Amino acid sequence: MSRFHEPLTVGRVIGEVVDNFTPRVQMTVTYNANKQVANGYELMPAVVAARPRVVIGGDDIKAAYTLIMTDPDAPSPSDPVLREHLLWMVNDIPGTTDASFGREVVSYESPNPVVGIHRYVFILFKQRGRRTVSAPSSRDYFNTRKFSAENGLGLPVAVVYFNAQRETAARRR
Repeated sequence: MSRFHEPLTVGRVIGEVVDNFTPRVQMTVTYNANKQVANGYELMPAVVAARPRVVIGGDDIKAAYTLIMTDPDAPSPSDPVLREHLLWMVNDIPGTTDASFGREVVSYESPNPVVGIHRYVFILFKQRGRRTVSAPSSRDYFNTRKFSAENGLGLPVAVVYFNAQRETAARRR
């Protein structure tokens, strides 16, 4: 197991959300200008309330990417019957830019874990040319693999996730 894949495998992102893949593009997700997402780290819901800045590396400005953010633990990790809950989708993001240059297909929904520790997963796909993807009929029951297959996206080129749980009065201090 590669050093990169270990936290994704231990966190069950590879297996439950995506298949094993080879990272091909650098993706940096940052909240509030200074909280960078790292695999398995915990971020407080208040920190992730506003849409993050997602910077996509790559070496070709002509390349286009689709970004998806899901919660595979909705409504609770012990009973994820809504798996996966779609929180955000941006299409046609030019390479070497950030997601604000893409077309937002599904608006950003703030993570709101009510029960247990939830994983919030950012999945980046390289598109085969500029193409519009349609918004799913519901945010609930989203399936990253099925979406990828239906839109000819193949395997992800980058994935990162963080954990969050409900903030209680004691934890906010």
